[in-house]
Amino acid sequence: MRDGSGRRPPSGRGAPGTGGPKGAAPRAAGGGRPGRSRDVPPSLRGRRTPPRERGRPPESERSTGERFREPSPERERRARQSPPARRGRAVEASQRGRTGRPGPQRRGEGPRPPRPPTAPPAVLRLGNPRRRIGIGLIAMMFVLSILAGRLVQLQGLESKIYQARAAEQRVQPETIPARRGAITDVNGEALAITAEAREIVVDPATISQTLSPEKRDHMATVLARELALSKEQVAAKLAKVDSRYQLIARDVDPTVAERVLDHDFPGITAKAHYRRLYPGDDLAGSLIGFVGYDGHGLTGLEHKYDKILAGRDGKQSIEVGRGEQRIPLTRDTRRAPVPGREVRLTIDRDIQWAAQKAIADQVKKTGSRSGSVIVMDVRTGHILAMANAPELNLEDWKNAPKENWVNRAAAEVFEPGSTNKVITAAAALEAGAVRPGTVFTVPDSIRCADRVLKDSSPHEPERLTFAGVVATSSNVGTIMAAQRVGDRGLYEMLRAFGFGSKPGSGLPTEEAGLLPDWKTWSGSQSCTVAYGQGVSVTALQMASVYQTIANGGVRITPQIVAGVADENGRIVPAEPAKRTRVVSERTADEIVTMLEAAVSEEGTGEQAAIPGYRVAGKTGTAMRYDEKCRGYCGYTATFVGLTPADEPRLVALAVLQDPRKGRHSGGEIAAPVFRDVMTFALKSRKIPSTGTSAPPVRIRAND
Repeated sequence: MRDGSGRRPPSGRGAPGTGGPKGAAPRAAGGGRPGRSRDVPPSLRGRRTPPRERGRPPESERSTGERFREPSPERERRARQSPPARRGRAVEASQRGRTGRPGPQRRGEGPRPPRPPTAPPAVLRLGNPRRRIGIGLIAMMFVLSILAGRLVQLQGLESKIYQARAAEQRVQPETIPARRGAITDVNGEALAITAEAREIVVDPATISQTLSPEKRDHMATVLARELALSKEQVAAKLAKVDSRYQLIARDVDPTVAERVLDHDFPGITAKAHYRRLYPGDDLAGSLIGFVGYDGHGLTGLEHKYDKILAGRDGKQSIEVGRGEQRIPLTRDTRRAPVPGREVRLTIDRDIQWAAQKAIADQVKKTGSRSGSVIVMDVRTGHILAMANAPELNLEDWKNAPKENWVNRAAAEVFEPGSTNKVITAAAALEAGAVRPGTVFTVPDSIRCADRVLKDSSPHEPERLTFAGVVATSSNVGTIMAAQRVGDRGLYEMLRAFGFGSKPGSGLPTEEAGLLPDWKTWSGSQSCTVAYGQGVSVTALQMASVYQTIANGGVRITPQIVAGVADENGRIVPAEPAKRTRVVSERTADEIVTMLEAAVSEEGTGEQAAIPGYRVAGKTGTAMRYDEKCRGYCGYTATFVGLTPADEPRLVALAVLQDPRKGRHSGGEIAAPVFRDVMTFALKSRKIPSTGTSAPPVRIRAND
């Protein structure tokens, strides 16, 4: 059947407004799909649809289904309803469409319960590939920028830093030790020399990897035997398997090191270096001093002249690879070492030996705590011997007491006692207060302020000349002469002779002693200073005082260094020492005459006499101040003399601290040391006797 337009309606469907299949839903006029020309009424054909309405028929020409599908409040309300409610209404509408009324409900059946809601179907959405590609590119750009920045940092900004670090790992610097200069005596005899030696070093890590425990034990046995060490000591170092460096022995003789290497043990090397040797062992030990493991001086002259003796180490740089193997055909820089220069002393080795032996024997004999001997050349101020007892053994300095490291002759201070009376005599003679023949009535005691001072032994008042006061070492007579000079005059003379200041010899440990200002002297100190109590000096200072008297009143600064070698090894003599006039030649000669009387039978220094020579000297016995007992404990025994008295050439001093066996006076225990040392020195220096006799000296007024 066709509709009014001559078209056949679709199968199974009636035209609008006509009967169709029973129950069919009404269909929009025109049927078919909207938008096609054959569905458009003739009146609208050929009419262009505005762009905003293209593809969509006007409101009046749209089918009921199309209008029904448009949004409306009712549609939105229904869309919000639950699916069961919608299905119930759909069934009811279906029944109403077929019968025109609601469908019948079965008897006994109530309303069906709503079905549970079902989850909406999953929707698979495809991602946007452009966004993923963009994110990936950004991430790659970020990583590449970091790598590029690091590359610029390494190759550009910090390239020199890493080059330097690489060079440090590749270039191996080596120090080439310089040969230390020798220390010699005045005749060029060696007192300290340098010889080649080896350091035996092992690599425990390598040894543990290559040797079995039995072979390591055998290695320890061999090394201990060759190097004169204990096997336990060597085995303990080999057992440190985490270490790559262990020093087994140093200062090994090269021939011994060769024997060790001939065993072909793995991980053992012998490194060349220098060691210091002291041929005389303890000869002038504390004077010379010693060097440490690094080859630099630690004490004595080794320390004082270290820059001259040490020289300058050389350097060598080589490129090495793995295993410390040298890389061939690579750079090799080398700076040759500059050897140290020789230091020549004024010390005479033979006289030093004699002085050292004499004082050591006397210290042992008298039970003294220590002792010192100094021998000086009167005309030059050169120190020919400076011995101490006990002396430092330089070959075993590590095990020696530290007090033996100090050169006592220049560093230990003590109260000089009666040896100081020559300065009081010089002050009185220079002031014109006395002459050698001036007579004093000398009792055995005298009051000074709140104290009563006594002579060394009780005696009846006696009339002594001033020469007799010096010869007999009278304390009371010396005080009487000092009172004529005054405190200030005595103080200035002490200063002129070098008290209170360092002698200037260049020794590293020399001390200035102690000389209080005269304004601070107490009443009793004005008296005790005159005979050497209340002031402190060193043995070197006191020897310098007698050198001044022997040299006609001219003080020469003591010298210990005769010269230093230049770059060619030639000894350049040291400049002459400073000379200072202290007293007149007449005063000095008069004092020498009085000192010569002190060594006579009537003096206190008779045991210092040397057959065939004229000897002048002075004994000294002073109470010794000891910090341990915080007061005066024990004595200091001293003798200082010169010879020949008429043409002085040599001065010698001997001092013993705190003798405990037998007597303790300087004339009894120090004078014999002077005699033995001076006798040897005169022979060694080939100083002949003058063949003259000592002039007579009046000691007592009634003589």
